[in-house]
Order: sequence, then C-alpha cells, then structure tokens
Amino acid sequence: MIDSYTPGQASCPSSWPPSLQGHGGEGLALASGQGQPGAALATCQGTQTNKVSQGRCPSEPAPGPQAHPDGGLPHFPTLLPPAGREALGASPTMGQPWPPLLLLLWGWGAEPQQGTQPFSIRLEGDVTLGGLFPVHARGLAGVPCGEVKKEKGIHRMEAMLYALDQINADPQLLPNLTLGARILDTCSRDTYALEQSLTFVQALIQKDTSDVRCADGRPPLLTRPERVVAVVGASASSVSIMVANVLRLFAIPQISYASTAPELSDNNRYDYFSRVVPPDSYQAQAMLDVVKALGWNYVSTLASEGNYGESGVEAFVQISREAGGVCIAQSMKIPREPRAGEFDKLIKRLMETPNARGIIIFANEDDIKRVLEAARRANLTGHFLWVGSDSWGSKISPILQQEEVAEGAVTILPKRASIDGFDQYFTSRSLENNRRNIWFAEFWEDDFKCKLTRPGTQPEEAARKCTGEERIGRDSTYEQEGKVQFVIDAVYAMAHALHNMHLDLCPGAPGLCERMDPVDGRTLLHYIRGVSFNGSAGTPVMFNENGDAPGRYDIFQYQLTNTTVPGYKAIGQWTEYLRLNIEEMQWSGGQQDIPSSVCSLPCGPGERKKMVKGVPCCWHCELCDGYQYQLDEFTCETCPFDMRPSANRTACRPTPIIKLEWSSPWAVMPVCLAMGGILGTTFVVVTFVRHNDTPIVRASGRELSYVLLTGIFLIYAITFLMIAEPGVVVCAARRLFLGLGTALSYSALLTKTNRIYRIFEQGKKSVTPPRFISPTSQLAITFSLSAVQLVGTLAWLGALPPHSVIDYEEQRGPNPEAARGVLKCDMSDLSLTGCLGYSLVLMVTCTVYAVKARGVPETFNEAKPIGFTMYTTCIVWLAFVPIFFGTAQSAEKIYIQTLTLTVSMSLSASVSLGMLYVPKVYVIIFHPEQNVAKRKRSFKAAATTVSASTRLSQKGSERQNGADAAPAGK
Repeated sequence: MIDSYTPGQASCPSSWPPSLQGHGGEGLALASGQGQPGAALATCQGTQTNKVSQGRCPSEPAPGPQAHPDGGLPHFPTLLPPAGREALGASPTMGQPWPPLLLLLWGWGAEPQQGTQPFSIRLEGDVTLGGLFPVHARGLAGVPCGEVKKEKGIHRMEAMLYALDQINADPQLLPNLTLGARILDTCSRDTYALEQSLTFVQALIQKDTSDVRCADGRPPLLTRPERVVAVVGASASSVSIMVANVLRLFAIPQISYASTAPELSDNNRYDYFSRVVPPDSYQAQAMLDVVKALGWNYVSTLASEGNYGESGVEAFVQISREAGGVCIAQSMKIPREPRAGEFDKLIKRLMETPNARGIIIFANEDDIKRVLEAARRANLTGHFLWVGSDSWGSKISPILQQEEVAEGAVTILPKRASIDGFDQYFTSRSLENNRRNIWFAEFWEDDFKCKLTRPGTQPEEAARKCTGEERIGRDSTYEQEGKVQFVIDAVYAMAHALHNMHLDLCPGAPGLCERMDPVDGRTLLHYIRGVSFNGSAGTPVMFNENGDAPGRYDIFQYQLTNTTVPGYKAIGQWTEYLRLNIEEMQWSGGQQDIPSSVCSLPCGPGERKKMVKGVPCCWHCELCDGYQYQLDEFTCETCPFDMRPSANRTACRPTPIIKLEWSSPWAVMPVCLAMGGILGTTFVVVTFVRHNDTPIVRASGRELSYVLLTGIFLIYAITFLMIAEPGVVVCAARRLFLGLGTALSYSALLTKTNRIYRIFEQGKKSVTPPRFISPTSQLAITFSLSAVQLVGTLAWLGALPPHSVIDYEEQRGPNPEAARGVLKCDMSDLSLTGCLGYSLVLMVTCTVYAVKARGVPETFNEAKPIGFTMYTTCIVWLAFVPIFFGTAQSAEKIYIQTLTLTVSMSLSASVSLGMLYVPKVYVIIFHPEQNVAKRKRSFKAAATTVSASTRLSQKGSERQNGADAAPAGK
C-alpha cells in the first residue's frame, strides 16, 4: 500500500514565486545590466529559504528591467545571436531597444496565469532534446489545462522516453553521447504551448545577473540551463505552427510526430520544421483517389474550424480542382463553439444537394460524433457516404453508439504498426519505476479509477485508494495509441542526425567537440533533412526538401456485417498511388454495389452531355436525334449521306439497299398481267399468221396489225425491265423500250383511224380516193411517227449514258431505322414523263380521229372499236397520272410507282388487244364460216354508200320535221 506519492523532482521551495520556480522549481532569473553570457538558474545556498524575486532576494526592491537611456524600453545587448535579433526586427548592434512582442514572450509586465501546469520532465544528457505533448486537454474558460489525456498525451510522451532509453542503450547509435530531454505539456492549446516553449530558448538568451543577491548578501549560485538543440513536437498543427514561429528565430529544428497541416510544408515560413507524418496534402490526394476509384464525382466537404480541418479541406478542394473530375457541392465548417442545433442545420444544408452523398470530413473526434448523431436524428442512416481523414482513422470513440450511421465509412490513416517493444515497456511502468514522469500519478488515478494520497492532503472518503499493485493492461484497458510509432521515429531521426553530424564534425571524439558545442541549429537541420533509415515499424524514414515525410496510408472501412466482429477492415493502401480492394467493401445494409455520389447520372448510349454552366460535374443528357450519332460524350454528328446511326446511336452503319424483287407482292400482279398479255399477244399473232390470207385478217390491215401487235408485245415486256435489277443494260433498255412500245401502238392506231377518217371524208366530196392509203404508205407513216420516239431516245442515250444509282433520299424518313437506299436507274419522274409524253400525244391525237370517225358505218371500218379502245385507254392513263405522281413522297414510292406504271401500260395494251383483236380471233377460231370473202367493194362503191347514207339521214330529218321528202335519185 502506497500511503503517499511524491514525484521525483528536484526543486527550490514551493514558496518561491512562479517567476523563479519556472517548471518544477527551475526559474528563469531576469535582471538588468551587463553580465556574463548565458542565462542562469538560481540555487539557494545551504538552507537559505528566503524568497527571491526575479533573481534577487525579496528584501531588496524589485529593480525591474533597466530603462533605456532615452526613456524607452529596456535593452539587452547580448540576449540573442545576431540572426535572431535581425529576425525580430532589432539591430545586430548592442544597445538597441527590443520590440514589445519579445518582452511579452519573456514575461515582462505580466504575471503568470493561475491554474497552469508549471511542470516539466527533465532528463540530464550531453545533448538535450525538447518535447511538446498534449498531456492535458484544453481547460475550461479561464483555466488553460483540463483533464489528463491518456493516449494522445501520456502514451506519446512515454514513447519519447522509451525512444531515449533505447538510443542511450544502443552502442551503435551515438555511442559516446547521452541524449537528455526537457518535456513540456501544451495542454492542447496553442497559446499556452507558446508560453511553455519559451523554456527551450532560455540558454540562448544572455543577460546580466550581477546584482542578484540572497538575504545574507551573498550572490546565489547560478547554473547555466541546459541548451535544447531540437524539439520533438508538437501534436496539433495549430500548436506546431505557433511554436515553429518562435523556434525558427533561434534556429532550433523541430520534428512533429502528428501535425499534418499542409501550410507547414512552406519551407520559407517554417524552414526549421520537419515531420515524420505525411502532410494533409498527401492525405487529401489519397482521399481524392479513393473518391475517384469509387466512381464519385460530386461530394461535399465538412471541416472543423481550425488549422487542421480547414487546411485539410482546402488541400482536397485544390487538388480536386487541379486534377479535375470531382466537383465540390458544398464546403461547410463546424464552428469551434457550435450552438445548439448547429449540427442539425449542417445536415439540413447537406441535404440541399442530395446527389452529393459523399462527405469528405476533416474534423475532430467530438465533431464527427455529433455529425453522425445529427444524421441519425434526421433519419438519414445510410444516405451519407463518409470519407474520413486520419482524425477519424480507426477510432471507436467517434462512432460509439452511432455504428449504423457510420457503416460503410471509408477512413484513412498514416501507415503505422504497433511497436511491441513499447507495449512491453509501457505495461511494465508503475509508480515505483516511473518517477521521472511527473504526470504518471495523474494518469494512474485516471486509468485505474482510484486516488493516491499525497503529503498534506486528505483523500476523499468515497474514492477508492490506489494500492500501487495495479498493472497496466491487466487491471485496465490498454491499446497502443496510433502515433506512438511516429514519436519514436521522430526521436530516432534526431538521434541519427546528431550521429551523422558527430561523425562529420567530431570524428573519433568521445564526446562533443568544440565544433558541436554548442550544436548549430542550421547545421543540425541539414543533417535532419538528410537522414534515411528504417523506422520502428520497418518503414523508411526520410524527409523531402520541405521537411515532409513520404505519404503512406492505410485505407479502412467500417463494416457491420462483413466480419464476425463489427469494426474497421483494411481495404487498401496508398503510397503515391492507390491500391483499393473494392470487392472487399460493404456498404449500408450489407450491400455490395458501390452507391453513387454523382451530380448527374452517366448519359446512355447515343446521348451527349450538355454541361451545366459553372459546374463541370453536372450535365443534362440530350439524345442524338435524327441521323446523328454520338461522336464523343459532348458531341453529336450527322452520319454520312449513305449511312444511318446504329441502334444505340454510337456509330454509323451502311444504309440497307433495296430494289423491287421478283418475289415481292408488289411485283406479282404486274408480272401476271404481263405474262398473260404476252401469251395473249403471241396467240393473236400466231393466229393471224396462220390465217394470214383469210378475209378477216386481210380486212383488218395485216401490215398495221402486225406493227400494232409488236407494240403491244413491247408494252407487256417493259414490265420485266421495270422489275429487273437496275444496271447499265437494263437502264438502257428501259429508256429505249418504255416509250417505243406505246409509240408503235399508238402510231399504228393513229394511222388506221386517220386512213378511215380521210377515206370517208373524201367520199363525201368525190369518188377520187385520198392519197397515202395503201399498205406501204400506212407502214411508212407508222414508222415515221415511231421514229421520232426512237431518235429522241437514242439522242438521250448518247447525251446521258444510262447507269444505275442508289437513291438514299427517297426513303430517308424521320426514323433512321426505316431508311433505305433505293437501287434504281437514273431516270427521274420528269424524264419518265418525257419518255411517255410523245406516246400520250399520239394517243390523244388518235382519240380525236376516233371521235371524228364515229359516224362511219360499222360494216365498212374499225372506227368504232378503235374509238372504244382509245376512250378506255384515256381513262386508264388519266387514273395513272394522279396515282403515279401522288405517291412521290411515299415511303413505298418505288413499289407503288412501278406497280402503277406497269399495270397501267398492261391495261392499255390489254384494252387494245381485247377490243381490236379478240373478236377477230374469236370469229377465226370459233366461226370460220363467217371468215369468207364478200362482194368486193371499190372505193367508188364505198363513196356511193357514204353519199346515200348521208341523203337518207337528211331525209329522215326532214320527215321528222313534218316536211314532204322527194324520192331519192340514183
């Protein structure tokens, strides 16, 4: 049982004022005047216990700082080296006034704050290192320090003591030198840490202490304070920044084990600062790589107010802007002193951009926990996808009782390992063997929830007394703090730098030589930046030109259902590039698919992005319409004229080529009509040839009949040319025979009707026959009329040689899927009309003569059958014109127009064949008795008959009018 505990600390009486006590009774005695170089510590002689105030006995009036001869501020000629004086704005010459800021740093005119922790750990050594650790938390209002911090404070501080023990026991590292230490508590507050760090510069301040006397008039024994050559720390970036601004003035190198603010990489402002942890700029890059690997491009950021959070988010935003591909929806800051409902408002604001589910968070543990609580209250469990910095890491405290909200959170942590040697060292610490740690008793009470009895104090009756038999890790929960490795590496970096410096400046010397006494800070910094060794975890320790360590991070994800025990699972690592095991990741509710955090969903195939102005990660998707295809993600291009877009509009493909096939339903009826017509025409021709000398054949005009039947045959045959696959020969045949058949037919009919008309018109006037009514003349007239068509066609063939073309415009409708290229001859609708135009003129002329010859007696001519034929033909062609030209814009144009043209021609030929020759063939075959010769009629007899018919017609008309008619004469 330990009845009382007193930390092992040599000190002057506790009644000394704080200005002389300093830390643990080691006071900084300040006085005026000239004196020997070197600051001093006052030690009372013998058992003298008189109070001394600022290096003098209390019976003497306090002289204070010596006034400047000009009535200004006091001056200290040799307090700083010239470089330090110039850095503070003072002249390097003696006797110059010092700025008020430096006097404030020395403490002139200011009493020490009450409630501070005026203690430090001091270890003797040939070379002394400083240490800054957050042993205590930030105190409440008016109190700098609060409760003890077991992990971040005691663990880290003991890691430095452990490293010093290891180094001093190592015969290979600094074999003839011993490292000492002066370790201070920053109380997690930058301003308090600045006050404490002034202890490190005591030995560099020179002042006169000649007038310091004790009560008996004898001067106190003055001992020179230890010179701190370098500082390990601090933890928080804000503390390191504050302290670095002072240490650089005195050329004291500094190595931090936890400060990651990017601005500390500025080698112009923090040239004496180095760190064994990578800066947040590396961490921000690693987080950005994680975001990109997950396919996210739209995230929000959340930062605790302060240097760490704000600089971390700033680094992430800057890197993401430079790299591109990731946009920041919102950047929000958590105030230092958040008001009630502040976190609920933050969650509400984050929901203003619901697509930005990814939240990049640089915040302290307490802020993280309160953000998760607010998300749970808003019933948004599983909505946000957290990506936490190393302040979250793999800690349980931020997610305690918020596990469901934190599920799937991806966190990052500098690559580290648990140091087994430290575990053995720390768990073996006790009140008996660790008296050098003046805060260990406080840690003991907090860790074991008991109370120690101190001299002069009465323990609380309700409190359990500490027995001293407790053991760390056995009677309390112990887990090595994450930055222990880096603390050890920082101390070893100092040791290796001093070792290399000693080898170069003091080769073979057993201790410090003159070149290292004192140790020059700038030279030591050079050696610090040049170290390279394997650290406590086996990873390389080195620094770049800015004093930063290389970036090495472990990537974790908090999972609830993927492991037997819920917790953080390592899913990857980052060392200049990311290696992420996505298949091992698990999200809210145990889902394996990566949730999205994008402003706009990816556009589908055939859609282009129309960017939202000012937000490069947001866009609208527009479909490439018509005949456009997706050239790239931002552009739609029109396909070439002979192509159409693919089904997904990502490329162009050839437009299908079509033509009228023989098997097409559109070709069946024209082919059937044509075949029937050809067979019928052939039968008539054969019949006429076999009965060539019979009266009916002879009476019908054999020569013109054969010409007419040839034209009819050609009209039927053109159907096959219109359906055949277009080529040079087919196209030439179409041009030639399309109008030639109709021209022959109508030329022969016109010649016939004209002959009949002229004969009977001439008979009205005289008995002299008209000219050109012989068979030879009739053939000559027919061939002359047909020659016009033939010559025109041949001229056309010579001027524009025929060829086939693919018409992509004909069936290029609004729907590209229905687009087709039509293989056809180079004949437009206009040229087709021109080809048939001459035949239509012949047809109309023939119809006119048929109308004029309608009164001729049917026993003497074919005028009436020809008339009916021409009337019917006109009706057919009148129907053809609107159908043919009315379907010019139809998608089925090629089929409809070909069908209309061929059927119309076949019908017109069938009308001629049926009305002119079917009756004759019927008589020839079925009534041969009627096919006999009758009385020959001369042209005179025909003319007499026409005259008699005319007179009878006139007489009948007169009788109808009631007049008497005279007998007709012979």
